[in-house]
Amino acid sequence: QVLDFGWPDMHTPALEKICSICKAMDTWLNTAAHNVVVLHNKGNRGRLGVVVAAYMHYSNISASADQALDRFAMKRFYEDKVVPVGQPSQKRYIHYFSGLLSGSIKMNNKPLFLHHVIMHGIPNFESKGGCRPFLKIYQAMQPVYTSGI
Repeated sequence: QVLDFGWPDMHTPALEKICSICKAMDTWLNTAAHNVVVLHNKGNRGRLGVVVAAYMHYSNISASADQALDRFAMKRFYEDKVVPVGQPSQKRYIHYFSGLLSGSIKMNNKPLFLHHVIMHGIPNFESKGGCRPFLKIYQAMQPVYTSGI
């Protein structure tokens, strides 16, 4: 059985997608004792780190002694073989997902409207000082607006 849950490189998946991935993995692993999950990723391994970290949180909900040992083995593998979750948005989404599982965060289905962006201070990225920022806005993983550079 192969499931494709891909999303664009260097982006964070929607929380609904993280939930779907974890549910699918958990269902498959609990169907039979011999079932395993193999994760494959093209490109940035940070995406793989998001899935592994999210599932580690997810599987901790009903941890038995055996599951605790499995979780420890997964954590060791994660630390040794998978690049740590590197993008700030990826780290933030793991915290959001953990909050969803604990009940401290609720999902909001209401639309959000971006009215303005305020930058306090100018970052010094160029050799002569300053920078030329631009804004790119995504909706459902599709770019809907890019400001002039």
